[in-house]
Amino acid sequence: MSNNLAVKLRSGTQQAHTDAENVGFMKCFVQGVVDKECFSQLLSNFYFVYSELENALEQHKQHPVISVMYFPELNRQASLEKDMTFYHGNLWRNFIKPSPATKNYLARICELSTHEPALLLGHAYTRYMGDLSGGQMLQKVAQSALKLSGYEGTEFYNFVQIPDKQAFKNKYRQALDSVPVDDVTADKIVAEANRAFYLNMEIIKELEPILIKALGHATYNDLV
Repeated sequence: MSNNLAVKLRSGTQQAHTDAENVGFMKCFVQGVVDKECFSQLLSNFYFVYSELENALEQHKQHPVISVMYFPELNRQASLEKDMTFYHGNLWRNFIKPSPATKNYLARICELSTHEPALLLGHAYTRYMGDLSGGQMLQKVAQSALKLSGYEGTEFYNFVQIPDKQAFKNKYRQALDSVPVDDVTADKIVAEANRAFYLNMEIIKELEPILIKALGHATYNDLV
């Protein structure tokens, strides 16, 4: 019997999705205004987020909720490591660190992993479904704006193990509807998905001063 979790997540995060699209940095991004320093720092922060999330999902892959939604082909950590090498060289681990907002995000994932692992699903849904959807458009924007060849510097968006993204998203939504949760837990997962959106927005907002410095206040204000 379906729990309608896919529909609940989609409808329950619509406002957060809209809010995320209207962050100044993202409005600039979709218009093709991308600064290399900003973009590489965004990916650096994502490296820490996805490493923490994927380690938590791996740790709890036998959990009755997580096991249904455990799709390691979605993992982004290895792809982000390639991007880090591209932007920072082989010694990239010496040059990157999580921003304050990223640390907050990591703390939340750690907290859930310890106390309520089922709610990690809210973060996995928000991150991966976004990556498979709008992320593909953002990749093309970054490739064009930063004059990148192939997937260099944008491996994060390249899902080698998922050739048919639409078919996979359909499979993912069907799996969501088979997750063994009651209405209370489903509501908590939706709430956590919204929290993931806003934690992500805080990371992005931190980058706006860098972008403003690169563009100038007047140009930035015209774009947003």
